[in-house]
Amino acid sequence: INISVFLPSNACIGRYILNMQITSCGHTYQRCLGDFYVLFNPWCADDPVYMDNQAHREEYVLNEHGILYEGVHKHITSRPWHFGQFEEGILDICLKILDMGASYHHGSDRDRCWRNDPVHVSMVVNHMISSHTTNSIMKIPENNDYLKGTKPFSWNGSVPILQQWYNGRCRPVRYGYCGSLASVMCTVMRCLGIPSRVVTNFCFPCSIENPLGINEIFDCTGKNLCGKDKLWQYHCWNESWMARRDLNQCCGDWQCLDPTPLETGRGSACSGPTWVRSIREGELDLDYDGHHMFSRVNSNYIGWLSQNNAKKIKFFCDAWPCGQHLITKSVGSEQFEDITGAYKYELGSVKNKEAYYRAYRRIHPGYCNASNCHIERELSSLKNPFLSDSGINMRLKMANCPMYGEDVQLHWLLENLRGENKNLKFNLSAQIVTYSGCPMDQFWKDSVNVTLGPREVKKIPLCISYSQYGPYLCDHNIMKVVAVSDPECGEVLMVSRDIVINRPPVIVKLLSQPRLKVPCTAEISFCNPLQEDMKNCVMTLEGCGLFKEPMTIDLGTLASNQQARTIVEFTPYRLGSHRLLANFGCHRF
Repeated sequence: INISVFLPSNACIGRYILNMQITSCGHTYQRCLGDFYVLFNPWCADDPVYMDNQAHREEYVLNEHGILYEGVHKHITSRPWHFGQFEEGILDICLKILDMGASYHHGSDRDRCWRNDPVHVSMVVNHMISSHTTNSIMKIPENNDYLKGTKPFSWNGSVPILQQWYNGRCRPVRYGYCGSLASVMCTVMRCLGIPSRVVTNFCFPCSIENPLGINEIFDCTGKNLCGKDKLWQYHCWNESWMARRDLNQCCGDWQCLDPTPLETGRGSACSGPTWVRSIREGELDLDYDGHHMFSRVNSNYIGWLSQNNAKKIKFFCDAWPCGQHLITKSVGSEQFEDITGAYKYELGSVKNKEAYYRAYRRIHPGYCNASNCHIERELSSLKNPFLSDSGINMRLKMANCPMYGEDVQLHWLLENLRGENKNLKFNLSAQIVTYSGCPMDQFWKDSVNVTLGPREVKKIPLCISYSQYGPYLCDHNIMKVVAVSDPECGEVLMVSRDIVINRPPVIVKLLSQPRLKVPCTAEISFCNPLQEDMKNCVMTLEGCGLFKEPMTIDLGTLASNQQARTIVEFTPYRLGSHRLLANFGCHRF
């Protein structure tokens, strides 16, 4: 007997058991024919996750290989990520996640039938990634303390994380960061049939008191003081494709889902789903958490100089606006695609201002009847004055692209815009910062007297040696260099530059062509570029389709300029594209 099952497009996703009942000669027999899984179907035009572009379906549903973008907006770095949505056992784990998160809709009108709606499924998955009180998939370390778990940046893919959660009785995996959280969510959504992708937003504001303003405070040496607000170097979230029946959408579109719990003033919470287009238009009443998502790409930067912890004054600076660069992996390419235009209109355009005014009135009820001019005056009073208003232009320009172990070379460019002399004293500093904007050790300070003649342009070289920054960098490969003028000289001027220190490369070389169930070898090599020994060296390998369990290789101590070579043998266990991911760690990073 051949049996075909035709499912309605609104069937609940999950695992089903197919039984057959046979009645013969007055006797009834039950027989189990097997089980099958029902998923969302982006190939079906009647399904709410339908995506009509085949290339997009291949990228956002079928592709197991992704790229995470990190760094700073002027120096974007990337690293590969293995989603692994088709690995053995992952589908059962994803359905377990839905089971564990079912209480999210308990007591609501969606209590029994939410599994046929991608909107409510995405809300459950979003909540389960890191916001569930006891059974969330992954935790973020508090105060950057991850001694009792795995380093957040050491993961290469979603599969080991999901397996560890499942095999550990659904206890949270320690630890992750926004990139791993968004990537695990992308794996779960693709596994369930919902097209998804990971998005990175550079200059991401996290403000508690003022949703549309982010405050950074510095002292007179240029040290970034730890305040309530944080300006993240970057932040990753997830986008999923679906038609929102609750918003009367007839066609699918991208919805923003942020699984990272962020402080909102009323406790930490994840966000979404939020229709991306509603963020661009400032229509915040339409959707879940619209005001949170709008503020994350439209906040204004406000910089302050603290004097003796009592008085604060605004300094002159040319601030990079928040949320001005949002990117994701391109379809069928290893390059990134700039999708900033999907979240906001061009800065300063009429549509951009209209959307901002519309959102401002919804976020600040006291301005619901205010005119555009009134709102603009209020915004102008909050912003920092531009450097050009003081008659000086400044910027810090990189003279090299430093690798770990190399000195940082910069050029400090100053221009006097006035027809008179300028005599200024500047304090210079360098400080380690985390990707989430937490200021760490200030490891370098200096002071310089600068004299600029009328209309003079001056270039001052700056050098920060590895011996100065190396002991402090650790896992955080970002530093902030600041030049701030002495308040006693009059107007306070400030210029800063966020610098990424590139990690040494790990070189992977296949020694033979991978073939199904045929032994294969690869050579992994790494060279210590430092003028010192690297201790506790560990290589973590993950072979997508090559070997099922991640490998950890203890390399011990590597002397200066010593090259470590490791031969790895494996047998590919399934067809498809393969990728060997290698991650190196030591006592320095």
